[in-house]
Amino acid sequence: MIVVMEKNASEQEIELVQERLRRENFQIHLSRGVERTIIGAVGDRNRVNLEFVEALPGVEKVVPIMKPFKLTSREFQETDTIVRVGESSIGDGVLQIIAGPCAVESREKYLEVAVMVKEAGA
Repeated sequence: MIVVMEKNASEQEIELVQERLRRENFQIHLSRGVERTIIGAVGDRNRVNLEFVEALPGVEKVVPIMKPFKLTSREFQETDTIVRVGESSIGDGVLQIIAGPCAVESREKYLEVAVMVKEAGA
């Protein structure tokens, strides 16, 4: 679940929410934005009443997430993730092509494919 804190939520209110969720064995991921703090809570949602969490001081809303890959979902992080690999960036909107063997049969074959890929411009 994602707990969106109010703009003016105090440190004590943020800590209280985290403490209550930890008590129910949730793994906490705190994200402090410019305007709001968001608490990502990964665990068994059935262990806690969402209305109870939403009623805690400083909480604006609680968003349940019932999808796989919760930590990479747009509900948890709205901005794109950009990963630097050497001099290239993946995720910045520019097409990147990754090439290589689909299986490694031997060290020699792997190195042979690597040389061909490099010669082709990689």
